[in-house]
Amino acid sequence: MGRLWILTDGTQPQVDGANQNNQMLVADTRRGDIRRFLVGPPRCEITGITATPDGRSLFVNIQHPGDTGTPENPRASSSWPDYSPTGRPRSATIVITREDGGVVGA
Repeated sequence: MGRLWILTDGTQPQVDGANQNNQMLVADTRRGDIRRFLVGPPRCEITGITATPDGRSLFVNIQHPGDTGTPENPRASSSWPDYSPTGRPRSATIVITREDGGVVGA
């Protein structure tokens, strides 16, 4: 396939007062270029990638979004994935597909 998936998992700095988020990159090993594929919600880790054998569905874990929240204010830095005003940020697995049914990242 020629794709290398790169997931970041680290404490991200603030730039100009804004939090930077972890991300997922895809490298085309034949052409030698790297592109950003997705950016995670605030204060999360992008982890645990796997794909279906045909490459048409990609599963990616979003781990502990908003981990700087407190029991009194769990949504201090994120309310992902449902953005409910009364909910809490939660880890989740997302499934990525292409609208045209093609191979993800191609």
